[in-house]
Formats: sequence, structure tokens, C-alpha cells
Amino acid sequence: MRSIWNGAISFGLVSIPIKLVNATENHSISFRQIHAADGGRIRYRKVCELDGEEVSASEIGKAYEDADGSMIPITDEDLGSLPLPTAKTIEIVAFVPADSIDPLQMDAAYYLSANGVPAAKPYTLLREALKRSQKVALAKYALRGRERLGMLRVVDDVIAMHGLLWPDEIRAPEGVAPESDVSVRDAELDLADALMDTLGEVDMDSLHDDYREAVEELIAAKASGETLEPPETGGSGGGKVIDLLAALESSVRAAKEARGEGGGEGSGADEEKASVTSLADRKPSGSSTRRTPTGKSVSRTSSSGGGSRKSASSPKSSGAKKSTASTGKPAAKKTASGSRSGAKKTASKASASKSTTSKKTAAKKQSGTKRASHKRASA
Repeated sequence: MRSIWNGAISFGLVSIPIKLVNATENHSISFRQIHAADGGRIRYRKVCELDGEEVSASEIGKAYEDADGSMIPITDEDLGSLPLPTAKTIEIVAFVPADSIDPLQMDAAYYLSANGVPAAKPYTLLREALKRSQKVALAKYALRGRERLGMLRVVDDVIAMHGLLWPDEIRAPEGVAPESDVSVRDAELDLADALMDTLGEVDMDSLHDDYREAVEELIAAKASGETLEPPETGGSGGGKVIDLLAALESSVRAAKEARGEGGGEGSGADEEKASVTSLADRKPSGSSTRRTPTGKSVSRTSSSGGGSRKSASSPKSSGAKKSTASTGKPAAKKTASGSRSGAKKTASKASASKSTTSKKTAAKKQSGTKRASHKRASA
């Protein structure tokens, strides 16, 4: 990794040459500004407002703007002549417990690397001293033209430094908390604790930027000429909370379902599925009503002794009725189909006998005509 600053750690009379390396990197996707009409790039040019001429980087200096708008030029030589003891030194000023540092002060993070072989021994000494004391070191250092506050701590086998904001750079939270007095019930606190326990812990390595991945997919689809379908999004869940207790109960149930756990007793899941039945509509325990194929209603009621009373006939008669009812319709169908087929056969035989009789009659007539004609001819 490329170092961004070279200097030394001042640990009392011990000086540790080190190199400063960025511990973080930015993965956000950057965009360019274009002319929407033709896609041309929009570029910024540094122009002097007095003569309107474009100015190169070598011609640009720095100045402080006074209250009346006048500019007071400040050169690098002016800043370099200032008595800044931390110009090339990370000066440790104290060792304090880690929990005494307000996380609001946390800024950029860096790794401190030993610069050269002679620096390995004092570097290791400071690292092991920080480990054993379970404290962090407060230090001052200068970077990019200003003095800063830092915190040194051990990460694995490396000394890391977090840039800190100065205490007077932290704003007091005035007017941020709710102005009205709000009371919280013990039941709500218990549900909040249950929700915290259900959500549990998370592997930090499993967290990633979903939005950045979606933007990368969108860019890839646009580059290949495809159209990316927008995903279906559910409810935002940012609506107005009507019942805090119900919302906490729902959150606990949802968290348990997401982790593959059951709803548990008292979760309220059974209460949502419960239905109310009127006593007038409720039937006696063990009673049932059915309708027979003949159209009669038969009700059965189980007695307390386990027996049953039937409002219909005996089991044999009911069995006979069942067999009759169950076999009656198929038998009727067979009889009807048999009679229809018999009628068809009778009709076909009758038509066949008629045609035979007519043929015989015609033949007799023809033979009688021939004999009459033969007699006349002989006479």
C-alpha cells in the first residue's frame, strides 16, 4: 500500500520512524456531468473573475477572505515558518481507556507501518504496551496543512490511528430530543429487549452495499443495451405507528420467522387466527348431521359414556337402505340402457321382417302375372 505521509511517533524520548497508510477505501460509484441533449461532458474551468482568463494550477495560490470580503494572501512559506512541533511527528500526549473516546469524534482511519528495520523494535514495544495496558494513545499530528488529534490502538499486529475531531468541533445536541415528557411501560421495554435478543448478532463481513451492486448492474445493463426491470419493492415500513406494543410484537414475530424460529407462546400468532363462535350456533359436542341419498337428515349425538343414539333406524336397516340407495341408481341405469337396446333390436327385427314380407309379396305377384300371360298365349 502506498504511504501518504512519512514521519515518526514520539513516545517520550523514543522516536519510531513510521509511514502513514490509508486504512479505508471508497467504493462509491462516481458519475460525470453531461449535457443531457447530446451527452457531451461538462467540465469546470478555473477562471479569474477579474480578467476572465483561465488559470492553470501552477498560477493558483491561497488566501483568507476577511469579513469585509478582502483577500489576504497566504503562501506555503508563511505556513512553513510557523512553529508546528507536530509537522512530521505523531506526538503521544496521554494514554486513556478506549471508552473515554466519544465515537462522535471518530474520523478517518490509518495504518502505521514501521519505516525500516531499526524501527521494528520500538514499534513492537509500543504495540505490546498498548495491548497489555488495554488503553489507547491520544496523539497530535499535522496533516494537509493543519494540526489534528488522533487515537492510536492495536488492530491485529498493527498500530492503527483514527483521526479525531477536536472537542470543540462536536456540537451539543440541543433541541434534538423530544420536548414532551414520554413514559415507557415495562411491557414495551420487555418487548424491545426480546426484539434485541431475537435479532442477535451479525457477522460484519456479511454486510455489503446493496445499492452499489444495483447501480453496477444498471450500468452493465445500459452498456449492453439491455433494459433492467425495476425490482418489486414491498412496503417501506415507514408508516405512522398506531400501537407501539403491537408493532413490537409483530417485529419480534417477523424476526423469529426470518431466523427460522417458531412464534413461541404468547407471540400473538394464535390470537390472530382465533375466531368467535356464538353459543346459539354451536352444536353439542360429538353431534353430527348428514343427509342420506334418499333426502332424509340423520343426526348422531355421542353420549357421555361413549355410546351413540341414532334418530334413524337400526344399523341393519340403515345398512340396507345404504346398499339399496347405493345400488339403486346404477341398477336403474342398467335397466334403462337394457330396455333401450332391446327396443332398438325389436325395431330392427320388425323392419327386417317387413322388408322380407314385401319382397315375397312382390315375387308372388310377378309369378302370377307370368302364369296368366302364359295361359292367354296358349289359348
